[in-house]
Amino acid sequence: MVFTFLKSVPSWLTDMEFLQLPCIGSKMLAIAIAFVSGGIAAAAYIYFIKKPKGCLDPEKYKEFKLVKRTQLNHNVGKFRFSLPTPTSVLGVPVGQHIRCRGKDSQGKEVIRPYTPITLDSDLGYFELVVKMYPKGRMSHHFREMSEGDYLAVKGPMGRFKYKPGQVRAFGMLAGGSGITPMFQVTRAILENPKDKTNVHLIFANVTLKDIILKEELDGFASKFPLRFKVYYVLSQPPESWNGGVGRISKEMIQSHCPAPAPYVQILRCGPPPMNKAMAAHLNALGYTTEMQFEF
Repeated sequence: MVFTFLKSVPSWLTDMEFLQLPCIGSKMLAIAIAFVSGGIAAAAYIYFIKKPKGCLDPEKYKEFKLVKRTQLNHNVGKFRFSLPTPTSVLGVPVGQHIRCRGKDSQGKEVIRPYTPITLDSDLGYFELVVKMYPKGRMSHHFREMSEGDYLAVKGPMGRFKYKPGQVRAFGMLAGGSGITPMFQVTRAILENPKDKTNVHLIFANVTLKDIILKEELDGFASKFPLRFKVYYVLSQPPESWNGGVGRISKEMIQSHCPAPAPYVQILRCGPPPMNKAMAAHLNALGYTTEMQFEF
């Protein structure tokens, strides 16, 4: 009976009718509340003060087991890898990436950078969203991976380190799989109630089915309409399309990103030709070097 009571305390604490139960004394109640409160305090200490150590090593590769593989569209997969324990964290600062090692179709070693879409608030696992190109060398490795296989990873790496409130607003220019660092930064911002940063994302793709993580992005826009806005651009749009058409233009950036100003930064990530074109647009619009960052 004591264990049943302790298990039920959290829901009872929101219902004052538990005081009317005759079989539970005030002393037992006090012990139960202390037990629950102590557990919450311990968890808070571990995750907000002590902070668990990440599982990565920037100097050597470690292997992580693929536990779930989900096909998102015709050439994009989501890969979930387990960490050593259910409370382990990967240890990648927001905006940074990892290096993954695999083998191409010829059996030769290949290394590529990827940004997890998970945060360190996701305990016990991390996830990668990978676009698998027909002739991509690392794409071959991911295409051949099955649940139970292991991926060699090292890190974290990268020049970008996000701190809540470091800017008033972000403009984000993403193309294709370049959405992954933008998604990670956006998640960190929107899931932190103390972070008031606004995010304006322009996301370019070829067709509607190529838009990676669209359901999640639309969910952000619906849940945080004042803090997150997304504008999709397609080079081959369907007939009934009210988004952008073609490639990201200066006019689109002017309309859908914050104007050049202190504490405003524009992030960009996409294929090299896109990054080059976006840099030219941003320079022409008056964004200084300090206001720009390329992943």
